[in-house]
Amino acid sequence: MGKKDARLTFGQNFVCGGFAGVTSRTITSPLDVVKILAQVGTKDSEGGFLASFGNIYRNEGLKAFWKGNGIACVRLFPYSAIQFAAFNKLKESFSDENGNLTASKALLAGSMGGVTATVAVYPTDMVKTRLTVQHGTDAAKAKYKGIGHAFKTIAKEEGVSAFYKGLAPSILGVIPFAGGTFMAYEVLGMLWQRPKSELGPAIQFANGCMAGAFAQTFSFPFDTIRKKMQAQSKLVGDAKMVQADVQFSGTFDCFRQTVKQKGILGMWRGTTANLAKVAPYAGLMFFAFEASKRYFLYKNGFTTSPFKEVHAAGVDQGMKPHELKAWLAAKEE
Repeated sequence: MGKKDARLTFGQNFVCGGFAGVTSRTITSPLDVVKILAQVGTKDSEGGFLASFGNIYRNEGLKAFWKGNGIACVRLFPYSAIQFAAFNKLKESFSDENGNLTASKALLAGSMGGVTATVAVYPTDMVKTRLTVQHGTDAAKAKYKGIGHAFKTIAKEEGVSAFYKGLAPSILGVIPFAGGTFMAYEVLGMLWQRPKSELGPAIQFANGCMAGAFAQTFSFPFDTIRKKMQAQSKLVGDAKMVQADVQFSGTFDCFRQTVKQKGILGMWRGTTANLAKVAPYAGLMFFAFEASKRYFLYKNGFTTSPFKEVHAAGVDQGMKPHELKAWLAAKEE
């Protein structure tokens, strides 16, 4: 386009981001369940990545692969919405006159968006982890009966501070992950020398997959520590929940005990499942974001189709939505 892209409102970027997060999370939920159980260190994950699928299915059935997906989506809609909206707002400020970001500025904008979103929705992520690692095929014996019940029970028995277990490593982890993901996606997009909205679905998906895999590999140890801290509960025995495979007293002690007992590679336990999950997750997320963005561009009057970017005749693509609306209104007079 040759200019900064401000064709969507903040609210539309917010909705696009939320839709992207929920869509990609629901499709890749089975891989996320296997990844979390491997990170926490449950018996179901002892046979390795592929064996975990069979173990989980035999013990809890097909529905177990979407355990915790409800709370994940409740968390991911605002998380992804805040992250994308914040990133795109920062991108407007950091980009050059042609709308391009340098790698360092893309890293900064992605990191800031990720940290903002993480702090805002962290309690729901903690509850999602508790629901995921909770054992028992008999719902009557489950510690937590659902999302609302889990929030009430944890607050009553462990205090409000329990909702922020693992927040420190989460913030440390989201900086390289969110920053790296958006940086890689922006750099890969620029290699095509065309606006991302004009790239085909296969290219958008592939760029997202590569960006997510690159970023997650380096931030995975922080995610492992976060999951172990979230799963830890003083009521594990009574609740028949799954203990983390190391005992610890805090964030840095969790790092130390994990390396001491599992070795340095223990920090990447579950990385196979995670890479198998994060690549299609990131690919689907960016694909869904671009697809919903095309819909709003059409709705705002910038394009002639909600499925591909075909610019409307005579419309300046450098305008903002309210400017285009005023221009169209004046044109009709």
